[in-house]
Amino acid sequence: MFGLTLVVNHCCNLRCDYCYMGAKTGVRMEPGVGRRAIDRAAASVERGGRLELGFFGGEPLLDAGLVLEFAAHARARAAEAGVGLRLALTTNGTQDHARAREVMEMPDLELAVSFDGLPEVHDLHRRDEGGRGSSAAALATLRRLVAAGRPPRAVMVVRPDTVDRLAEGVKFLYGLGIIEVEPSLDLWTRWEAQDATRLTEAVAALGRVWSENLPHRGLAWFDDKLAGVSGLPLDPCARCGYGVGEVAVAPSGRLYPCERLVGRDDSDSPVRLPGHALDGEDFLGGKPAPARAGATCSGCDIRELCSTTCRCSNFVRTGDVSRPDGLLCLLDRLAFREAVAVRQEMAAAGAATERS
Repeated sequence: MFGLTLVVNHCCNLRCDYCYMGAKTGVRMEPGVGRRAIDRAAASVERGGRLELGFFGGEPLLDAGLVLEFAAHARARAAEAGVGLRLALTTNGTQDHARAREVMEMPDLELAVSFDGLPEVHDLHRRDEGGRGSSAAALATLRRLVAAGRPPRAVMVVRPDTVDRLAEGVKFLYGLGIIEVEPSLDLWTRWEAQDATRLTEAVAALGRVWSENLPHRGLAWFDDKLAGVSGLPLDPCARCGYGVGEVAVAPSGRLYPCERLVGRDDSDSPVRLPGHALDGEDFLGGKPAPARAGATCSGCDIRELCSTTCRCSNFVRTGDVSRPDGLLCLLDRLAFREAVAVRQEMAAAGAATERS
């Protein structure tokens, strides 16, 4: 298995104030760069394995034609190499032109739309160049996809100034017909001690919304935890390969261990990987980044089910890929608590059924 993310452009019609992808320079990936990266990624997968190809931006659907070209090339290359293929794309949901719809309606695409819960919460930070909120356009996309029987995953950024409405926002998205919601903490902002207290309360309220909607709705923070405490197998994915099992290619062709670290794509970026997309036959031979630091986590009672192994998140928070910070550890414990509570409720219900 190998994960490749193509950051197809540094272009976006929005100016979200929490964006971590740097200035919108208008730079687009050359078709030859993307095709060559796909060739190398396919060559990095053993026959019978799987290539996971993601499209990111900027706003990738501003270059929907390029995405369609890359997707077609990946299908052909995967078939030649005898490997499976999983396509994914993250969009802000505001693009409604024909080619954008063609991309979003690809039957083999796992689509994610960024939407921050309630429309008024979404519009606090996700505005266009003129300062206008983008919720109306994104909601139209969500509703159209749901009506077509293809509800996307909703990616919901959570910040200190919006955390109190987290549960309410997820409930709203569930009500639209969204099946899977992925809350995502804004790791680039400062979370104060009082924000951690509010996060604790918000996750408890979120747990109630989640449990009330099981098994028909999912929530990324809790679903894997519930599977873990229930002893169920998880679908493996290439994340978090961080430069070994996973590579991101910037529009320039420079290589990064994760698309979240591309930023402005500076030539002297300290997190850049060696080489260029046009160099080499595959992406094998990279040096693994350090795993989670044992000294940091050795005394933790939920270490085996911990999700603070994302090297990118750790790097953003602490500057050390192997060391999570208190915010990441807190969220992991809160998610574990909610999963255990639901597992206990399920066990009690099962026992009651057997007795009757």
